[in-house]
Amino acid sequence: MEEIKKDNEEVFTMEEKPKHKDKLEALDSLSLGISIVVAIALGVGLGILLKDWTGYGWTLWLGVGYGVGAAFLNVYKAYQRAKKSLDELADDPKYKYQAEHGINKIDEDK
Repeated sequence: MEEIKKDNEEVFTMEEKPKHKDKLEALDSLSLGISIVVAIALGVGLGILLKDWTGYGWTLWLGVGYGVGAAFLNVYKAYQRAKKSLDELADDPKYKYQAEHGINKIDEDK
């Protein structure tokens, strides 16, 4: 925490949070699609480079395989981040009742 003193009057405490956290999370989701394309493009580039260096055509497919593997790894990491945030949301008291007793508990009481 950071304390800000203003002309010897008051001491304000500020927590260090990103100002635009929701926008950063949206950009993170957008960057997943971009990272998939970039990973595959880098893999194809690596494959072409290996093909030119070695003269073997199968090294192109090796690079494509690395690119696709990297893309799947990016998707998996994004899934893990989303799962972690949803698990934290499940611990929220607001939603804990629904998680323990089912979503349609209110409808069953009628």
